[in-house]
Amino acid sequence: MKTLTTILLLMACLWPAQSRAQHTAPGSLEHFGQQPEPEAPAPEPVEQVDDTVTQEATYSILGKPMEPGEFRQFNWQLETAMAGLSVPTPVLVARGRFPGPTLCLVAAVHGDELNGVEIVRRIMFDLDRENLHGIVVGIPIANAFGFLRGSRYLPDRRDLNRFFPGQPSGSMASRFAHALFGEVIRDCHVLVDIHTGSFNRTNLPQLRADLGQPDVVDLSRQFGDIVVLHSEGPKGSLRGAATAIGIPAVTMEAGGPSQFQATAVDAGVDAIGALLDRLDMVKQFRLFRDPQPVFYESDWVRAESGGILLGEVELGDEVLKGQRLGTVTDPIENRRETLYAPYTGRILGMALNQVVMPGFAAFHIGRATTGTGGPPSPSAGEDPDGVAPGDTSPGDDRGGE
Repeated sequence: MKTLTTILLLMACLWPAQSRAQHTAPGSLEHFGQQPEPEAPAPEPVEQVDDTVTQEATYSILGKPMEPGEFRQFNWQLETAMAGLSVPTPVLVARGRFPGPTLCLVAAVHGDELNGVEIVRRIMFDLDRENLHGIVVGIPIANAFGFLRGSRYLPDRRDLNRFFPGQPSGSMASRFAHALFGEVIRDCHVLVDIHTGSFNRTNLPQLRADLGQPDVVDLSRQFGDIVVLHSEGPKGSLRGAATAIGIPAVTMEAGGPSQFQATAVDAGVDAIGALLDRLDMVKQFRLFRDPQPVFYESDWVRAESGGILLGEVELGDEVLKGQRLGTVTDPIENRRETLYAPYTGRILGMALNQVVMPGFAAFHIGRATTGTGGPPSPSAGEDPDGVAPGDTSPGDDRGGE
């Protein structure tokens, strides 16, 4: 009897524990008709704001808004010009369907440099805006005054590419540069200023870039296999003014003035196409060839006498020190001067066959170097006509730019 009593007491003690165990078992609440407490709702995701998308969602240029996928032509002009006599500067703008950087292409800052006009036209009208990431701004004829007259200069005989970023007062060139720079160029993220040789000189397709600027160095590597020449640029140049305010900029040189040259145009279009691809603005299949060398130094070989210049080398030729480049012959006395390469390098620019005066810059040679690519020395040999820095007379020429 005592044993039975002990067993009953033990069962009474264990029964609540078993019940509690059932209450905590999986699914036990439903079994007993009780509903589980609802879980706390997950916090709503916080929408991440992309500054680039927000900025481009309200993109406008020259005071006019543009929608994604839109292409527009604007006619910009200096507000202080005489009514009825001003010449508008065309500005072409293609806005892609997707956000991205703003690339600005500028040509014919010198009105007689025509290859860039065709380069910009082909790039702008071949863009697929439905697949474009970002915005491309094209100014095919920056100096419309000079373009209509077949002249390098503005009507006041000043070189526009010596006055950027300009001033709101002063000469016409300074006012023009200030307005164009402030109303269009300042909104660029990347700038390519396209030029040719000048005064019956022609240039191998090349980039001129200030390789002392890290962001410019990076930009110069995005154009495929085009030659790169270190150049800080002349005072007052468009690319110099852009770089000074943090816009990576390069100058593209391609061919000679006063003509359209298919080979130079094709090279320029290919290089900018590579840039669009490398910036992830336009994705396309491209076969990238080995990059061309970078020239940190260059110089001009000049005629010591006047006469008829006849070149014996071609653009892009590699020359050895002491190699014969051409001759200058006096047509009256039949005296002949032979021009030789002062060092081993490559022909980056040259004068066309013509009558020249003593001191005329005939062959532009990029010096071959074997360094490790350290900080570049100040650029040299950029001014074929030997104009003092800051001289903005019509004779100021620096091999195109």
